[in-house]
Amino acid sequence: MATISPRRIAAFHALWRVMSQRRRPGAPGIGDRLRSLPRMIISALSGRYPQLSRGRLGLLVLALAYLVSPVDLLPEAFLALLGIGDDVIVALWLGGAVLVETDRFLEWERGRPTAIDDMPA
Repeated sequence: MATISPRRIAAFHALWRVMSQRRRPGAPGIGDRLRSLPRMIISALSGRYPQLSRGRLGLLVLALAYLVSPVDLLPEAFLALLGIGDDVIVALWLGGAVLVETDRFLEWERGRPTAIDDMPA
């Protein structure tokens, strides 16, 4: 019998928490999260945002590539529901991971001090 790892349970719990909190005032919306993705990636690659490792970023990119790729490990044409199932699992993981990472990044961004370029005269 297959068991679900604690990390997967935590990921699904985080996905549920983020989805249920989106209606609370002040919680970032999906648009805010999508707009933060380029900033998060640039900050992670430049080293300014160390909470997102290059390995984790690589996994996110691989999951996205798997979903949009015409090549499938379990083809739907031959395995019907099992073929769709692997795509659903990857999509759920990717969605949960993106929600968690953008939530963490937006919190990090809010906590950073802001720099003032020009002082008023």
